Amino acid sequence: MKKLIILITILLSISLIWGGKTLFITKSQAQQKQDSAAIAVTLGSIESIVTAQGTLEPKDYVDVGAQVSGEIIKLHVEIGDLVKAGDLIAEIDADVYEAQVKSSRAQLKMLDAQKAQQQALIKQAKWKYERNQALYKNKAVSKEALEDAEINLEIEKANLLSLEAQIEQSQSSLDEDITNLNYTKIYAPMDGTVVDQAVEEGETINANQTTPTIVQVANLDIMTAKAEVAEADVMKLKTGTAMYFTTLGSGQRQWKGHVRQVLPTPEEINDVVLYNVLVDVTNADHSLLPGMTTQMFFVLAKAENVPVIPASALGRRLPDQDTDAGSAYQIQLLTNNGIEARTVIISLSDRSQAAVIEGLSVGDRVLKNAKATPDSENGASTKRRGPMMRL
Repeated sequence: MKKLIILITILLSISLIWGGKTLFITKSQAQQKQDSAAIAVTLGSIESIVTAQGTLEPKDYVDVGAQVSGEIIKLHVEIGDLVKAGDLIAEIDADVYEAQVKSSRAQLKMLDAQKAQQQALIKQAKWKYERNQALYKNKAVSKEALEDAEINLEIEKANLLSLEAQIEQSQSSLDEDITNLNYTKIYAPMDGTVVDQAVEEGETINANQTTPTIVQVANLDIMTAKAEVAEADVMKLKTGTAMYFTTLGSGQRQWKGHVRQVLPTPEEINDVVLYNVLVDVTNADHSLLPGMTTQMFFVLAKAENVPVIPASALGRRLPDQDTDAGSAYQIQLLTNNGIEARTVIISLSDRSQAAVIEGLSVGDRVLKNAKATPDSENGASTKRRGPMMRL
């Protein structure tokens, strides 16, 4: 009997030891699983953004055109050249326009000569009229002769007025011809870079139908990024909204600016309604060129240097606990005593992260999988238990 009691005691001790060892192993495995599913709260920054594709174009540019027709006999610039306002860009054959100027000047000289002749006729008619007045007082001529002299004087004066009108018209034609002659030399209207050339030397242009473009001069110091924003997002943007963008091949470099204008006229592309949003950026090194494609990010809100957690750690939404500062969510906090449900206030979130302004501190550990157990939803901590000992 005594031996039986000793044997039972030994077996019981072995079972307790084995049970304790099993409990220890089970807790270690659970702890490892929790550790792998947890992540520490860290400081970070989050942005709420609207993304869009865009293209670059110079903010200030001029299509330098020709106002007269003719053959381009000389181009003084090429694409990429820097020009100053007033620099000669191109020359059009001026022979026809020089001939028109000579013709108009000759016509004007002829009219001036006719005017001088008419002034002499007026002087003669006036002298006759004054002579007949004196003779009429002495009854030397009839009243009819006096009236004829007076009428003749008025006719000569009217002829002079007609000639003066013709001279004004001829002078206007001469001025137009001189202007057209000056238009055969085309000058740069602004400082900038020649970014496009539409004609070649020897080509004949016709300015009677449309104004032909010779070159395009642009100021590349300031570029405009034109973004195509979907109608679902455009109402979120307004003048002054901060923005940054990248370009293909620019690596990590970003250009920053603010919305200058949201154009009200939409464009429909593949049944999608898009609105153009304009943003100006400085381009001192001229690394940005017309036609480049941009990936644009409009910053609606931003939180910097705040505690952040993965968006996947956000659990049940608690709208009745929202505050003016943000929205309430339930998360699972990993503590020394197990998993604890915690209510946090989120000010800003994106697809990957959420900014916490209340409920967590840097260094706290949260479970990335936000699915809470029934116990954790009630605020109770949970523990894994070892197997029960059976006798």
